[in-house]
Order: sequence, then C-alpha cells, then structure tokens
Amino acid sequence: MPAKHIKAGIVVVFLLGLAVCVYLVSRIGFAPVADAIGRVGLAGFAAIIVSGLVLSILPGLALGTLVGGPARWPVFIAARQLRDSVGDILPFTQFAGIVLGARVLVLRKCPAAKVFAGSVADVTAEFVSQIAFIAIGLTLGAAQLAANPATEPYVNGLMIGTGALVLGAVVFVLLQWKSNALAGFLAGRVLPEDIRHTKDFTLALSQLYADPRRLVIATLLHLASWVASGVWIWIIMRLTGAEIGLGPAIAIQSLLEAFRSAAVFVPSAIGVQEAGYAALAPLFGLGPEVGLAVALLRRARDIAVGVPVLLAWQTFEGRHALKKPK
Repeated sequence: MPAKHIKAGIVVVFLLGLAVCVYLVSRIGFAPVADAIGRVGLAGFAAIIVSGLVLSILPGLALGTLVGGPARWPVFIAARQLRDSVGDILPFTQFAGIVLGARVLVLRKCPAAKVFAGSVADVTAEFVSQIAFIAIGLTLGAAQLAANPATEPYVNGLMIGTGALVLGAVVFVLLQWKSNALAGFLAGRVLPEDIRHTKDFTLALSQLYADPRRLVIATLLHLASWVASGVWIWIIMRLTGAEIGLGPAIAIQSLLEAFRSAAVFVPSAIGVQEAGYAALAPLFGLGPEVGLAVALLRRARDIAVGVPVLLAWQTFEGRHALKKPK
C-alpha cells in the first residue's frame, strides 16, 4: 500500500476516534463529566502528573537493562518518555515512538545495533509483562465481574482466554530464545530497513537472547510499571470522588490496556481509551461519567507532560543538526 494511503488512513482513524470522544461527552453529558473533573482541582492534577512519572521511569530502566551503556539511566528514561509522548499525543502509531526513542539513544553515542536489538527485545518483554498484568487484573476483578449479570456469562471465557495468552507468551519467548526468526519479524515492524539487515544487529540480538537474566529483569520492571499504572488510575479515580478499591481499579486498567493493545494502530488510542473507561467503569459500580472523566484526565496529563517533552526533543534534534559538518 502506498505511503500516502497509509497516512490518509491514519488521519481518518484519528478523526473517527475524535468523533467517538465527542459522541461520548454528548451522550453521557458534559455536566457530570465536568463535575467529576472539577473535584480533582489543580493540586490533584499536579499529583496525577507527578505520580504518573513512574510509568516512564520503570520502562526506561527496563530499556537500559537491555541496551546497556554508554548512556546513563536518565537518558533511557527520557527516550522512553519520548516514545510514550509520541504515541500519546501525536497522530502516529506506537511504532513511530519506538523508532524515535531509539534515535535519541543513538545520538547519545549508544551503538545503533545494540539500541535497536534492545528495542526489539524490549517490545517482547513489555508484551509478556502486559499479558501477566491482564491475568492479575482479571483475577482481582473476577468476583465483581461474576456478580454483574451483564458480564457473568463471559467471566470463564475471559479467564480461559487469558490463560491461553499467558501460555502463548511463554511459547513466544521460548521460540525467540531458540531462533531469531520471531525477533526478526518484530524488527521488520519497528526498525529502519538499513538497520535490521546488518550483521551487527543480528549479532547484538543473538547476544541479548543468549542472556536470559537481562530479559527477565526487563520483564519484571515492565510488570511493575503495569501494576503501577493500575495504582495510578486508582489515585485518579479517588481524586474524582469515586469510591473504588485498589483491586477493581487495577482490573479496570488491565482490561483497558488490553483494548489499547488490540487497537495498536489507532493513533494515540483516541476514542478507544475514552470508550474503554466509560464502558468498564459501570462494570465495577461506577458511573460512565467517572470513566470518561478518568480518560480525559489521563489524556490531559499526557498532553501536559508530552508537549514539553516533544519541544525538548525538537531542541535536541536542532542542536544535533547544527553540529553536523557542512
């Protein structure tokens, strides 16, 4: 498919997602959503921004574990935040954020082959940990889902499906340890062509998968980040005045992230995030206005953090361009 058609498709999907957001606000009502957001206040929103920083710190540490030196940990955290900011607020897919985050590390003198090999392995570690997080979330929320007449018939199916995903993730990782074929497939999705066909990249990837310890550490760091995201959503919900326990909040977040992953090609998960929270909140005894308020607060936080990050990235790229020899 020509690149211009792909770009046009991304724009269309983005606009459809935006239309979904407008529809949800009009359907649920602006006043109750605004009331839930208003309870948070400026101090609460500042708390949301600060507490959400851990969601980039832990994955940044995971990336640094896989790539290694010479960059220091803050550089890996910054690269991860750039990846997230690109995916959160620009009309690009998540793959663009992965490439731009890797570029930051290359410009900070990390070997390109190691950076891109680490990025591919990082995608695998994050995928495996996400499935584990979904399993944790379903376990925590199973009782409430079973008590709801609308979802009770689907609980067993969800648990069986999640178990199958966990088994599939284990097989996926084992196959990558035995062969670079699957890792090569991932590389084909996220890396520039001039990188993924080099011998240095293949060698770096082989060396990485020959050291399971680093992959295990990265996976655990990602899992900690996923669980932290559930705690973060619980904090946001409590700030809106919602009465909800930590377990159900983690369950909501795990199911929402499953929706976002299924819609990975939707830029910024626009519409998916808003509809997901609005639909999931009532399953756990909350009104849809609370779910939509949480989605919009999360979106506002992404913008508040992402815009400065993207401006800093542009400044960084500009300085690099000026240093290039004429």
